[in-house]
Amino acid sequence: MYPFIRLAYGVLKQRKQPPIGLTETMETTHICWPWDIDIWMELNNGRSLSIYDLARIPLAMRTPLWKALREQGWLMTMAGVSVRWRRRVRMFDRITIRSRGVCWDDKFLYIEQSMWKSDGECASHVLYRTAVTDRKGIVRPDRVCEAMNIPTESPPIPDWVAAWTSAEAVRPWPPMQE
Repeated sequence: MYPFIRLAYGVLKQRKQPPIGLTETMETTHICWPWDIDIWMELNNGRSLSIYDLARIPLAMRTPLWKALREQGWLMTMAGVSVRWRRRVRMFDRITIRSRGVCWDDKFLYIEQSMWKSDGECASHVLYRTAVTDRKGIVRPDRVCEAMNIPTESPPIPDWVAAWTSAEAVRPWPPMQE
């Protein structure tokens, strides 16, 4: 089940924090609870993505994006994710998630998040490709930027982000069925 109570707590905790820019880093803290673990007694990979959600939604709320979404009646959807897991997160471990917008192209906003253990080690890192949508489909990021009153030109797209988007562009869709 989706952690709605944790989401509500995180939203309430962040709502009084000062606004930040779309590409500024925001930190949130979380705990790996017993219901977050798998049979190997560590944070379940699917639940880790849910915990990243718990940080990404407050990130949107603290940036100009949230106001633009509400005023325009737009929604956000995930269009892809690249995940790298490197360290185990065990039950009751405290973790800090660092979240920020990285850049955008002609269709998508790219959001980077990383999960840090209390000993300072990075446990995992994700890159999300996010689309803002309306009833007609994807809203171009330059239009979203105009609604946020920020420059429409993206910060430079890092090489590793560009490489991922290039790989995704040649990935077959729909997948082959054998």
